[in-house]
Amino acid sequence: MAEGAPLLRLSEGDVDRDPAAALQKLTEALEEQPDNAGYYCQRAYAHILLQNYHDAITDAKKSLALDPRNATAFLRQGIGEYHLKSYGAAMNTFSEGQNLDNAGEMFTVWIKRCEEALNTNSQAEVPSQPPKIKHDWYQTESHVIVTIMVKNAKEDGVNIQFSEKELNALVRVSSEEDYRFKLHLLHPIVPEQSTFRVLSTKIEIKLKKPEALRWEKLEGSGGSPKLKHFPPDSMVYPSSSHYTKNWDKLVGEIKEEEKNEKLEGDAALNKLFQQIYSDGTDEVRRAMNKSFMESGGTVLSTNWSDVGKRKVEVNPPEDMEWKKF
Repeated sequence: MAEGAPLLRLSEGDVDRDPAAALQKLTEALEEQPDNAGYYCQRAYAHILLQNYHDAITDAKKSLALDPRNATAFLRQGIGEYHLKSYGAAMNTFSEGQNLDNAGEMFTVWIKRCEEALNTNSQAEVPSQPPKIKHDWYQTESHVIVTIMVKNAKEDGVNIQFSEKELNALVRVSSEEDYRFKLHLLHPIVPEQSTFRVLSTKIEIKLKKPEALRWEKLEGSGGSPKLKHFPPDSMVYPSSSHYTKNWDKLVGEIKEEEKNEKLEGDAALNKLFQQIYSDGTDEVRRAMNKSFMESGGTVLSTNWSDVGKRKVEVNPPEDMEWKKF
């Protein structure tokens, strides 16, 4: 203690009434008497009232360094740790203070609070559930296309393995979580001709069919089910055929579905375009290629008698503006 330094006399009631003023006075007193354990202990109390819990712990520890048997300093250190939700550390501090001869019942109350907080936290900890990831599928004559709805997957984090009647996928969805996907396929595939690609919103897997047979479902087990060939109207027709499809109507229906549910709409629209191109005549394919290229992707026509005679102009949707880059 510095010679001649006046002794600051502050009661606990004085700190209660104006903790900010008490904090200032105690700080000034500690500049004159930096080895006063009582001042540090009182200032820790002022910090607690002002909710400066880190500072309260620091001052309580300084007080204990000067006076290791100061039960009040243990109490205030523990209260600061409790309010910072360090319940285990607080309970150890309270237990240490309780072992002192002059410790009161207050430590028992705070130890019980710590035990209750630790039990509540333990019950609230629920193991994290793996992400719920959807998948969908559709088919053409030559392939079964399986789509896994995973956004922003990295190519080096995707591992797809094909066997004759099984598909296995491992997708790294975060630094700590993997998504495993396994299918027991209804019919055999050609593994060496099956492929996949990783897109920004999904993973698209193409399973090569050995024959142009329609799958009734994606998965199956047991005996070999009866296979069905694609119906005749899904095969390629000669240009003289009297059978026609209203492609424009189908495109409109798919686009309407796309507005209501984008992901399924995209898959359905891709499926439709692939089916039209696969099943169409040479004239249908030429019309689709010409209209798409000349219009910058804004028009897709199957009418060769129309688009074959003219240049197809750009025709964006009404709510969009075409810009040439």
